[in-house]
Amino acid sequence: MFLLPLPAVGRVAVRHLGLKRFWSQGLAAADMTKGLVLGIYTREKENDVPQLTSAGENFDKLVSGKLREVLKISGPPLKAGKTRTFYGLHEHFPSVVVVGLGKKAAGVDDQENWHEGKENIRVAIAAGCRQVQDLEISSVEVDPCGDAQAAAEGAVLGLYEYDDMKQKKKVVVSAKLHGSGDQEAWHKGVLFASGQNLARQLMETPANEMTPIRFAEIIEKNLRGASSKTEVHIRPRSWIEEQAMGSFLSVAKGSDEPPVFLEVHYRGSPNASEPPLVFVGKGITFDSGGISIKPSANMDLMRADMGGAATICSAIVSAAKLSLPINVIGLAPLCENMPSGKANKPGDVVTAKNGKTIQVDNTDAEGRLILADALCYAHTFNPKVIINAATLTGAMDIALGSAATGVFTNSSWLWNKLFEASVETGDRVWRMPLFEHYTKQVVDCQLADVNNVGKYRSGGACTAAAFLKEFVTHPKWAHLDIAGVMTNKDEVPYLRKGMTGRPTRTLIEFLLRFSQDSA
Repeated sequence: MFLLPLPAVGRVAVRHLGLKRFWSQGLAAADMTKGLVLGIYTREKENDVPQLTSAGENFDKLVSGKLREVLKISGPPLKAGKTRTFYGLHEHFPSVVVVGLGKKAAGVDDQENWHEGKENIRVAIAAGCRQVQDLEISSVEVDPCGDAQAAAEGAVLGLYEYDDMKQKKKVVVSAKLHGSGDQEAWHKGVLFASGQNLARQLMETPANEMTPIRFAEIIEKNLRGASSKTEVHIRPRSWIEEQAMGSFLSVAKGSDEPPVFLEVHYRGSPNASEPPLVFVGKGITFDSGGISIKPSANMDLMRADMGGAATICSAIVSAAKLSLPINVIGLAPLCENMPSGKANKPGDVVTAKNGKTIQVDNTDAEGRLILADALCYAHTFNPKVIINAATLTGAMDIALGSAATGVFTNSSWLWNKLFEASVETGDRVWRMPLFEHYTKQVVDCQLADVNNVGKYRSGGACTAAAFLKEFVTHPKWAHLDIAGVMTNKDEVPYLRKGMTGRPTRTLIEFLLRFSQDSA
């Protein structure tokens, strides 16, 4: 952090021992509520001069070369993701944060399966904006750094923190693009990041607040606000019973909280009869495990067991805001999984919407039970594609950790589309197997057609996917197990600790690309 006296903005004297500032009347009158974040690239060779972005170069000219001067004397060249703050360089920006962007030529990294340049921008801009927030400055202008969308995503994702329940809140910082650059790309980035932040908010909210009906109402409000081409159905228990969704109801009956089947439609296609894409999301608003109760340690995290519903609904809200010319339907079976005298018991047999019977050997494998009925219902819309997302298995977290969402799909075409979208967003996916090997382990069942857990302990994420496959006949289906990416500690630098809302941006990018391919 560097403190610079500059006569151009009024005399600033810094007593270095106590860092006490004596601000002249001219500077005191200046707007102290605006920060500026600028980027600088890593040197290509040892003796090279670090290169500022075009916005950085323009600002340096504006302050007669002072920015380069203070960068040179304030320490070693900035590494990717690191920041340095300067004060008093310009009267309109009392605080300027310079952020390291890494290599200027960084592109798609085939080993990492993401666009390194875009990811570097997200990380750096998030770090810079947080520095501004720490200074309690309420407005920041952001250098586009050559990719205004990535910069906007870094700013909006990096500044978000769930503090709805706290009396003491961080300063709300409003970020906007510095200069007259690509406003359209910036706006797109804000939409993508806001979509993910909506999912983060839904997932982080305590379960006593985020009940099934409350979740449905929030999505309804957001979707109706996004576009007039939307329709929302909040289906009650009576409708679920009429649909013969016995598998879903068997989970819901253990809780006093009424279940809801949320069905949302976005009709963006000029052709009203165009077959839709159908997204399905697991909506367990709290998962205690039921009679097969979970250990108490970290059970509070199970408020986010509706992460599948949160991400698919947020992606559809974003698609509506982007006015994508496609039809999309979102389905979210919403309920709690609780132990009670009415709850599922190990060994119970329930009947799904398609008539298949399921032996419930573990009541904590409930996500697949509610998804089974929702997937059967998804087929009734004659969809082009069915994609479901669910925080389904701890085994997925063990397999991939928080690096990527596990994708199980019967379509290589669909896998490629999801993979290409994830490279762009940096929210990665990784293909997992749907072998018959796993199907044998769930259909070999003593009392029913299929068991809700595999015969063996190994490959739990794969046997869960094999179970879902028993309720799918569509040739383009993908199951996204997002259990490993549900939370963030410090692995994704531009997300604070907590629920991530992943992979919302990858789903939005998938929809955007699908709409362009279909045009």
